[in-house]
Amino acid sequence: MAKTISLVLGSGGARGLVHVGVIRWLIEHGYQIKSISGCSVGALIGGVYAAGKLDEFEEWITSIDQSDMTMLLDFSWQSSGMFKGDKIIDSLRQLIGEIAIEDLPIPYTAVAANVAEEKEIWLKSGSLFDAIRASISLPLFFTPHVINGEELIDGGVLNPVPIAPTFGDNTDVTIAVNLGGEPELLKQEVTPVSLPTKESNLHDKVAHFIDNLGNNVKSKMSFNFAAYDIANQAFDAMQSTIARQKLAAYPADITLEVPRNACGTLEFERSKEMIDRGYHLAQATLGNRL
Repeated sequence: MAKTISLVLGSGGARGLVHVGVIRWLIEHGYQIKSISGCSVGALIGGVYAAGKLDEFEEWITSIDQSDMTMLLDFSWQSSGMFKGDKIIDSLRQLIGEIAIEDLPIPYTAVAANVAEEKEIWLKSGSLFDAIRASISLPLFFTPHVINGEELIDGGVLNPVPIAPTFGDNTDVTIAVNLGGEPELLKQEVTPVSLPTKESNLHDKVAHFIDNLGNNVKSKMSFNFAAYDIANQAFDAMQSTIARQKLAAYPADITLEVPRNACGTLEFERSKEMIDRGYHLAQATLGNRL
């Protein structure tokens, strides 16, 4: 009889495309995913899988290049975040269709954070895409999302690998995918010449778009990409520390670790590489353990 799985998918931007590969491996090897708990990109991909649309999502995300990503970024003009996130969510709605969490075939929890009250918010009912939008609200990048009067941001602020929602599951194994693992040594770290990264190229595209706006519009935009880069690195380091603490206190049966520098937060054009990496990571980690 196939083993049943509670799957916990962590936060980490484009690194989260690893989740697709992990799910692919589990399905191909006959395991039954009976519940999903996810944060940020983990909530997104977990929700897409629970809705039965992983194939459509993979086809869509692997066809996106930097120009497509730039077109999906809708400026908010607000100090609380540079982008509204509506275009991304609308694209997913068109791809997948509107669905309520309670109508999904398996239990699903998206984790967001109410920073004002310093608490996690577990979204287990209502619009799937409202829950995803709240959970992906990366500070500074996306504006917060309001649900039931609460202003919510990325759940990774408080719990990047949300295992607790699976505690009541009656499954054989809990598997967590942590996208905040120890950094790996990259080739560019040992070469004397520093080349521009693809992520910086995306920044350049957005910056170029801003430069082409009228002065009156640009004056309303105080976003600074250098400041964002520093804040993003700090956020990654913070999430990694929190994840280690959470996993030490409440360990999953098996944890898959992805180095936090495996892929930049915005490098979604590397989707196929990350999906393949997730598949091979699952094979290497789970192949002899399940």
